[in-house]
Amino acid sequence: MTVKNDFLEPQGLWVSVDEVAYQPQAHTPPDRPHCFAYHITIHNDTDATVAIKGRKWVVRGNAGDIVAVEGDGVVGQFPTIEPGEHFSYHSFHLLAGKSAVAEGSYLGVDAEGRKVLTRIPKFKMDVPSTEIGWA
Repeated sequence: MTVKNDFLEPQGLWVSVDEVAYQPQAHTPPDRPHCFAYHITIHNDTDATVAIKGRKWVVRGNAGDIVAVEGDGVVGQFPTIEPGEHFSYHSFHLLAGKSAVAEGSYLGVDAEGRKVLTRIPKFKMDVPSTEIGWA
């Protein structure tokens, strides 16, 4: 277990990015025309129940743009994950450019009231070359 600021990073609390898929059929605003759906699972292989209270994301676009997203819960929920259990969900990002890398963390509290953090591994979102007119 490591400590980052006032948050513990317990071994056994981890995140998997299960799928990232470009969604060309999605209705998107003109300034962010590229939609990517992603599926994520938060795994609790620790001995303590963990309640997820918030998230922090950073999305870095290929044009140098950076978007930071911070908020309460996960997709409108505050999941409590028992030892040996997991919480899966899906959501999406809208991109202005054709490529970006996302990463971040989930913040929570364990059964002993300690603040915990688990990192979201980096994942890429690249518009397929067939969608942008490349040969």
